[in-house]
Amino acid sequence: MTRCQRQAHGTKKNKLLRYQIILDYYNSVKTEDIPVTVVHRNYIYPKFFISRKTLYEILGTPVVKQLKEIQAIEDSQLSMF
Repeated sequence: MTRCQRQAHGTKKNKLLRYQIILDYYNSVKTEDIPVTVVHRNYIYPKFFISRKTLYEILGTPVVKQLKEIQAIEDSQLSMF
């Protein structure tokens, strides 16, 4: 794996870990009677400073699946050494 590929995997992993933190917080404050826009305005934006578009992108991302794929790649790279 080249240096650029390792750097890209690290960047993607850090982004997904950040997404996971935001999703955990979102799930802790979201209830059925509160719309997503209100959750964003009152809880998400003051803490994480992300736009509503970014929040929707995070909600649509399969974070756990992608983290498992990255972990599998990292494990296969470590087993080569």
